[in-house]
Amino acid sequence: MLEVGIHEPDKLVQVAHALSTRSRVDILRLLNTRSMNIIELAETLELPVSTVANNVKVLEAAKLINTELLPAVRGAMKVCSRNYDDILISLNTSIRTSKDGMKFYEVEMPIGHYSDCEVHPTCGMASSEGMLVREDEPASFYHPKHVAAQILWFRKGYVEYQFPLEVPQNARIQSLELSMEMCSEAPNYDNDWPSDISVWINGVEIGMWTSPGDFGDRRGTLNPSWWEDWTTQYGLLKTWRVDHERTTLDMQKISDVAIHDLQLNQRPSLRVRIGVKPDAIHKGGVNLFGKQFGDYDQDLVLQVAYTLNDET
Repeated sequence: MLEVGIHEPDKLVQVAHALSTRSRVDILRLLNTRSMNIIELAETLELPVSTVANNVKVLEAAKLINTELLPAVRGAMKVCSRNYDDILISLNTSIRTSKDGMKFYEVEMPIGHYSDCEVHPTCGMASSEGMLVREDEPASFYHPKHVAAQILWFRKGYVEYQFPLEVPQNARIQSLELSMEMCSEAPNYDNDWPSDISVWINGVEIGMWTSPGDFGDRRGTLNPSWWEDWTTQYGLLKTWRVDHERTTLDMQKISDVAIHDLQLNQRPSLRVRIGVKPDAIHKGGVNLFGKQFGDYDQDLVLQVAYTLNDET
């Protein structure tokens, strides 16, 4: 995966420019399954060879594709292959420094931008405009529309998010916090419907929270007008925090998992999974709320606190 964010403005502009025309997007699509030379691309797209060659140069400059000169019947031919299966453009990031020198990196991930899932009915999702997919059809969670979700729900399984970890190479991560609005998933709603919801980071379960119910006794503060009164309305804002000693949930210790268990320095991103384990005592499902549903104007928020090694 190529990850580029607003902290790298020149690279962001270059990648955005490379993706700005239909022809270049079509070239990337054609290279999805195999390598192709420029003549093959031109014939498939019904474009002049010179036009395709210019577009290939733009994609190559942005490092989205790789080209190689190989022998041909007459001279050599330029063969193109794609470098990445996915491109993550991150705009909702910020870095600030406290008075004591601690730096904080923060990124907000829309709840519909999950990278993997395995869900079971009851399940579904909606945007602020209406339902996005048919309810209770797990396969619909793979529909491209899922990126627009502002609320999603499932009875069993998980959703997983890939967060960019854009901190310097010499950073020493002191803690990370993950906050989200969530509750259980019952038919319609049920304030007394417990669910054991677990969170994993890089495959390590950091802890579990038993949601007391699926809340629908009043309307959510942010819910759009079309959302019915007889269904889920709001959740609770929960914050997981992992430091060098333990993991806490809303400042209360829930596990001994510490920063060193998460292998954060071995990859430029981290995986966050939210779900209900098959062996959970209370299999009451999950509702996740985005900015335009529930009571809190936020999506999934990750905050990483770190110092620089040459400052410690």
